[in-house]
Amino acid sequence: MSVNDQRVAVVTGASSGIGKETAKALAAQGWRVIAQGRNAQRSAAAEAEIRAASVIGEVSMIVADLSLMADTARMADEIAGMIDRVDVLVNNAGSMAGELVLTSEGFDANFAGNHLGPFLLTHRLLPLLRNAVKNAPAGSVRIINTSSDASEMIPGIDLDDMQKLDDWTAGGAYCGSKLANVLFAKALAERLADDGIVAHSVHPGTVDSNFFADVSPETKAYTDTLDKMSEADGAETLIWLATAEEPGRTSGGYWYQCAPRKPNPLIDDADYIARFMVASEREVAKSGITV
Repeated sequence: MSVNDQRVAVVTGASSGIGKETAKALAAQGWRVIAQGRNAQRSAAAEAEIRAASVIGEVSMIVADLSLMADTARMADEIAGMIDRVDVLVNNAGSMAGELVLTSEGFDANFAGNHLGPFLLTHRLLPLLRNAVKNAPAGSVRIINTSSDASEMIPGIDLDDMQKLDDWTAGGAYCGSKLANVLFAKALAERLADDGIVAHSVHPGTVDSNFFADVSPETKAYTDTLDKMSEADGAETLIWLATAEEPGRTSGGYWYQCAPRKPNPLIDDADYIARFMVASEREVAKSGITV
């Protein structure tokens, strides 16, 4: 198989956990994989694992911090310099913070890394996704956002104050960012339908990984009581959404264990989602970077 015949996947949050498992699975199926991680040492180790799983050896790892819009834009430019198409974008990078940390751009690192960075990256990679549609099977070019059942736990996001920097709580920031992942996928599904690009969001389940490493002691005590699945099991629906035929027949869904799951009711509020997209773009622009 030549490089030009390969399907290309971009997988963020691939230095560990379900992102790494997803990248390994796609590499084992013959995909060219461009992975992203934030920590250089973990990313190097993950790249070696993904490359070992690959049947063709076409694996790249980009170290970038998606909570920084400038770094996210740099990553998008780096990808565009490597390839001319993206068949599947897996927006998997994410975290759960125990305290408010402001980035050098003045953003809540948790909300920025979970939503604003993926929002910017997706928009910057749209030309490569549209290019892939030209010679890809119908419904096979996809954007997948890793969300959480936390998206179901809040009534909405304050679109006039998305980050709540003056009234920040760990739970509010995380739940809001995960609802943003669902709403963003729904908006993309509507806006990109005529382009032939599919978008979905997914609740992977509670996974036994390092995801909860930075949470508060109270949250850690709670998560320790939960039944957790393996990283491989947690990645199963992500891999299925990227490769199976069924997810290509619809768009805008919210999935769990390879089946539709009832989402936050806001997913059906077209006016709210339109205002959410405007608010997200406005928030990114505060960094001096535009989508």
